[in-house]
Amino acid sequence: MAIRHVVMFRFSDEATEEQKQALARGLDGMPAATGALPPEDYRHGFDLGINEASWDYVVVADFATVEDYLTYRDHPDHRALIRDLVEPIVVARASVQYELPG
Repeated sequence: MAIRHVVMFRFSDEATEEQKQALARGLDGMPAATGALPPEDYRHGFDLGINEASWDYVVVADFATVEDYLTYRDHPDHRALIRDLVEPIVVARASVQYELPG
């Protein structure tokens, strides 16, 4: 079963631009670091600011199997990214995983 993982972040008011960019660079490396999905199935980016109530950042990743998602979720490099780059600057997080048709 193929699944899509979507996670959204709200940054703290104290989060610096440098910290936000470090997170983006760290996320760039997650497909290769975890080996759980090809880079073209992993997208992330900053909100454009078009709608006032939107979240600040999003990650969208498509995994071929639930096991691939779990490999990504639990990978030591991914856990380190959360600890070092997400937790210090994020005040709220929301995520969902759902089955892709097909």
